Amino acid sequence: MDEQAVQRAVARMARELVEQNEGPGNLALMGIHRRGVQIADLIRAEIERAEGVEIPTGSLDITMYRDDLMAVGPRPVIGASVLPGGGVDDRAVVIVDDVLFTGRTIRAALNELMDWGRPSLVSLCVLVDRGGREFPIQPNVVGKILTVLPDQTVEVSVPDLDGRWGVDIVSISNPAPEVEG
Repeated sequence: MDEQAVQRAVARMARELVEQNEGPGNLALMGIHRRGVQIADLIRAEIERAEGVEIPTGSLDITMYRDDLMAVGPRPVIGASVLPGGGVDDRAVVIVDDVLFTGRTIRAALNELMDWGRPSLVSLCVLVDRGGREFPIQPNVVGKILTVLPDQTVEVSVPDLDGRWGVDIVSISNPAPEVEG
């Protein structure tokens, strides 16, 4: 997806979120660090432009909620989670992420979100759904569904981190097998 395709997908996703919530009044967006935060900001801007109301937005750093924390290393980089203005209690909270794959990231985000309060509704919005779930988690709103082979990954580019908007399917390089000699 090039920048125009991402912009079109985000505009559609914003409209779907407002429709599913029967208006923007009770919505709060929570982007998952790192790229989910930028996507949530783009969705927020689109809703605010179309609806003329401010949408509270926050962010979730799921590092301490990961089930593979030991694989990350002895000193994981932990960022700050930021609650949207007014918190999450009794709100329709939308968790926003870039790519949905196994569902493990979303499980961790749900665990963290529940530590911050009790939303009236939690939904999931992802730019790309690549399939391959290990947890029974499905998005409510999707920008693009991609078929990705086992030796491929999806890379989402955002301006703050990568200098552009885009989605690319990238082959994963497999190291050459060791030859016994």
